Amino acid sequence: MLEDTNVVLGVTGSIAAVKTVELAHELRRRGATVRAIMTGSATNIIHPWAVELATDGEVVTEIGGSVEHVTFFGEDPWGDVLLIAPSTANTVGKIASAIDDTPVTTCATTALGAGIPVVIAPAMHEPMYDHPGVLEAIERLESWGVGFADPRIEESKAKIASEESIVLETARAAGERPLEGKEVVVTSGATTESIDAIRTLSNRASGTTGRAIAKACYVRGADVTLLHDGPNVPYATVESVESAAEMVAAAEEHAPAADALVSAAAIGDYTVEQRAGKITSGQDDLTLDLKPTPKLLDRVRERAPDLAMVGFKLEADADDESLTSAARDLLSRVDLSFVVANDAGAAGGAETRALLVRPETTEEFQGSKASLGGRIAEALAVELPE
Repeated sequence: MLEDTNVVLGVTGSIAAVKTVELAHELRRRGATVRAIMTGSATNIIHPWAVELATDGEVVTEIGGSVEHVTFFGEDPWGDVLLIAPSTANTVGKIASAIDDTPVTTCATTALGAGIPVVIAPAMHEPMYDHPGVLEAIERLESWGVGFADPRIEESKAKIASEESIVLETARAAGERPLEGKEVVVTSGATTESIDAIRTLSNRASGTTGRAIAKACYVRGADVTLLHDGPNVPYATVESVESAAEMVAAAEEHAPAADALVSAAAIGDYTVEQRAGKITSGQDDLTLDLKPTPKLLDRVRERAPDLAMVGFKLEADADDESLTSAARDLLSRVDLSFVVANDAGAAGGAETRALLVRPETTEEFQGSKASLGGRIAEALAVELPE
């Protein structure tokens, strides 16, 4: 996600600075090269040696004769992005006022002046975060294009965002954004039909691919709405849905106003009328009357004739020729941009093999579902007008 990206990590005097070591490791695990700068207050919370060990590079604690801010963000900059994590209210206010009295604020002014992306992860007590001056400073910085990894409000504290959120905002700021300004709706995971108050009818889909697509679209600049039966995520607005009918209704609501729909959910083909209470166990025979569920792509296409849509086709024990044929049938029937086709054995695992099927071409993909999400986001960007 951050391959070939040089991140300058600014650390300020919030108690959340104790998380800097693990954050630096996570940035490097995602492919980044990291150099760190620290305010004097930050060095009172975490020793520069610890940060040096985590980044595998010398830590800047004061601007000296090497004019480090120019080295990082001058005419021939080393840094691709400045990430300030954590940032105190003091630092947010100073950056918004172009006050340069620490290595971090000096680098921020230089980066902003040079047009280099800046991302800030605030961490402070909640009353400080709610101060009108701090909120005004954040609003001003956002108007300048500064990205924010918003804090988690817990225990009367604006706690630093999760490492995942910070990494995502850094990748979004530093990378190319071919989907900037686009709204993408992604469906993900399994749907569940209630048989009675206890029992359900579902499938083995994990939602890993759908979430990977949503994340990849977000990193590439899109505003993402994720329809799934799962938790809130930092990279999308989530609408929680459980049944196939709920998934279809949510897609009909959100997709027509969007620029694209990626239907990666494994929507159940059949539903059943829910029985009251709990079916008594121990019966010799029990028959469930299954009824077909509505087809999401068909329903959305009726509402949005010109919407760019990506479908998925899952087949069991099918060779590539059969997979491609089934995908092309779906492609032409619903007028899709392309179809992602794979074997049912891909459900649930971290790795996958898929075919990206277009009217005239078929592209093979093999690798992680995270990488597949990135490939689908890239292919979608090509389909959408600038």
